[in-house]
Amino acid sequence: MSQLYKHPNVLVSTQWVDEHLNDSSIVIVEVNSHIEDGYAKWHLPGSIYWGLHTDLEHRIRRDIPEIPQFEKLMDRSGISNDTKIVLYGDGNNRSATWAFWILKYYRHQNVLLMNGGRKKWAQDGRKMVTTLPDKSTSTKAVKKYKVTQPDCSIRAMQNHVLDKLQNCDVHLLDTRSLEEYMGLLTSDKGSPQADIYRKGRIPGAIHVPWDDNCMKEDGTFKSYQDLSKIYLDAGISQSNEIIPYCRLGVRASYTWFVLKYLLGYRDVRNYDGSWTEWGSIVGAPIEK
Repeated sequence: MSQLYKHPNVLVSTQWVDEHLNDSSIVIVEVNSHIEDGYAKWHLPGSIYWGLHTDLEHRIRRDIPEIPQFEKLMDRSGISNDTKIVLYGDGNNRSATWAFWILKYYRHQNVLLMNGGRKKWAQDGRKMVTTLPDKSTSTKAVKKYKVTQPDCSIRAMQNHVLDKLQNCDVHLLDTRSLEEYMGLLTSDKGSPQADIYRKGRIPGAIHVPWDDNCMKEDGTFKSYQDLSKIYLDAGISQSNEIIPYCRLGVRASYTWFVLKYLLGYRDVRNYDGSWTEWGSIVGAPIEK
């Protein structure tokens, strides 16, 4: 008998979402890097839009949203502290897992991920709409969302990574492409190359790309057994602290989600500074 994911309650199917489109207790959010390539072309009925680089990043410095910005986003979205949020997105849901990670960092309890994202919804032939919400006539109430204390246990900062470099009980996990890991590119092949001062990887990092055989053809996650084998074969042990990173932290958030919620790894911290930060730090050690 196949083993279930460790936390199966965080995943919902496209059918479940379809059956709950009119549930007023749920807010469905599409997270996308470019609204014109996704949400504006089609989206789930009743869903709202969060921009990966506009709503879910700090507006001045390179960072996640500060508490006031996050609370305003929740209020604008009609979300209270106890609202059930269903996320889906582009890039095989990696934008959605970034939003999931930020929501968990700010300790929102009721967050779900639609398995398969936009790809699965489209393949199922489910209803799509193109009408964009009219912000001027929005009927969503302001909820006055309140963050208490961020959960710093799921985030790795630069100093934490530097402190753990020589610790054999900590595994750094590079989730980028092979070309980035080998120090040939600063961004994934086929993408505009980021202006990062140095190429390479963090010393000792294990390479398991975020999308390395983790999903089925329809964009849904593979089984617990298949996912577990990928990371065990790479030497990623559940008894160790795991720090995934990529270029911006978005791809790493997908791996963070798989490890923490599907496989049940206890101590997983997303290093969202990732290579954009590490590759420009004066004196930071680099391998190629």
